[in-house]
Amino acid sequence: LNKTEEKFVLDTLAGCTEYKPILEVVVNAFYVQDGRYCPISDRNLYIVICYLATFQLEEIGLQQFSRIVKSLDTAKMQQFLRFFFNDLYLNTWIKDEWSHFYDSVYVKQNWIDPLLRWQPKVQKLIEKLTDKLSNHTTTVKTSRITQPKEFNLTVPKPRAIPPPSPALLPVLPKRQPVPPSIYKPPKEKKQLEEIKTKNIQRAKIIFSLTLFNLAPFIWFKFLCRIISAVLVLWSQIVACLLFKTMYLEVVWESVLTYYFEELTKQPQDLIDNIPIKLNTAAILREGALYQRKLEEELKRIENLQQGAGDPSEFLEWQKQMRGKDLEEQLAEIECRRLQGKLSYEEAVLAHQNVIQENKKKADLLREEKAELMHLYAEKRLQEQKEMKELVEQVMEGHKNVKQAKAKVQEYKQQIVQQVCEESGELLRQALEEKEDQNRKRYELIQQIRAIESTSSMRHKFIDLTETGGHGLFGEMSIVELRERLALLKEAQKAAEEEKRDQIIYEKQAKEQLILDKLDQISQFRAELGRAAALKQEEKKKSQSGERPMKDERILNLQKKIVEKTMERKKQAGLL
Repeated sequence: LNKTEEKFVLDTLAGCTEYKPILEVVVNAFYVQDGRYCPISDRNLYIVICYLATFQLEEIGLQQFSRIVKSLDTAKMQQFLRFFFNDLYLNTWIKDEWSHFYDSVYVKQNWIDPLLRWQPKVQKLIEKLTDKLSNHTTTVKTSRITQPKEFNLTVPKPRAIPPPSPALLPVLPKRQPVPPSIYKPPKEKKQLEEIKTKNIQRAKIIFSLTLFNLAPFIWFKFLCRIISAVLVLWSQIVACLLFKTMYLEVVWESVLTYYFEELTKQPQDLIDNIPIKLNTAAILREGALYQRKLEEELKRIENLQQGAGDPSEFLEWQKQMRGKDLEEQLAEIECRRLQGKLSYEEAVLAHQNVIQENKKKADLLREEKAELMHLYAEKRLQEQKEMKELVEQVMEGHKNVKQAKAKVQEYKQQIVQQVCEESGELLRQALEEKEDQNRKRYELIQQIRAIESTSSMRHKFIDLTETGGHGLFGEMSIVELRERLALLKEAQKAAEEEKRDQIIYEKQAKEQLILDKLDQISQFRAELGRAAALKQEEKKKSQSGERPMKDERILNLQKKIVEKTMERKKQAGLL
């Protein structure tokens, strides 16, 4: 880069850094609205273009600006310039946002108006970029088609020996075709199936007819047996139940007449050939069932004769009570429904009251908001006035800056001169103090060397009978310490001998005690043995009864044996 270009780059960088807040306002809005899909890495590029268009367009000119824009990506520049040079955006929110940082009049005169003047020319540049984007075509590379080539094969040479002729295949005789009867079912099987189906249908018809025609006869026979058994039982009932037998006889006669009429209508061959036969168990089971039912009925009649009440009145009363209960339940349900409806109405009314109260509160809030907005507007105007006054004061202060700088420079020079004088004085005092310290240190070293050069007694004689002289309680000499150690050793030895004698004495006493115990045990055993022997003798005497007295010699011998045995055991115990 030459000096001019380098200066231009540095000025642009400094300007972007200085006006970064107002440039970021435009770039951030661009990323939010039109540049949502633009990469964030191009942010600095948009900041530079925005700075050049706002602050450097008058200096560099439209031609140089167009060259810079065309050297960059066409789509990105077209999109950003169309967003930035929009009349509506420049006059509305861009102006308002920049007014937060600088005075609104200054912003309008120095930045917004120049941009609006350049807007028609920049619009032509945007149109050129748009045309360039629309006419942009991409060249597609066409790949060459591979052309196949034939293989260069060598022609085989003719053989000297001709190939053998193929062998003739033998001609097989013609086979007879398979007869079609193999794949068809036989006629006999089909005829048998037809006969089987006909027989099944005929059996079903006969069975249904027999059931329909012979059912009355079967029931008649069964009822005859039941009624005969009932008549036998009823013949033994007391006279008070005679009207029951008469009633059953009438029923019996009516049943007989009915079934005789039915039997006369049936053919005689069907009556003679009855296909259904009940076993004994089935008959008894059904007879018991009917007998039980009959007994229940008789019991009910007896209860009525004995004065049992008719349940019809109770059922009527029960029906009335249930009706009353149902009416009460319906009335209660209706009450609940009406209570629910009432609560719904109350809830609706309360909701309406709440809505009215909310409306009143909203009106009050609107009034308060209007008052606050009015106060805020007044406060804003006051702040703007104060800001203008502050700007004027700052401008006046800039005029007096040079005079203030000169005064400050003189004051600083005076301070520096005073500091230099004070530092020189302090340095001189420090040097004097250092010299005094070195002189005192040298004198002290000379004294120490003189003391070391003088001769002194280096050998010391030790007296073992004297104490150390440290001033401690119980302080003693080495001789006394040795004597006391000897006395302690003698006392310790005497204590050990005494303890040894005591241990031996205790051991002997323990052994004597054990011997005494053994004697007692042997005596007890002897007594027990004697008692056992006496008991055994008495037992033998009792078993033998009256026996002749033994010889005295035998008795004496036995006694002696016993005594000897006892003595032996005693000696064994002592050992």
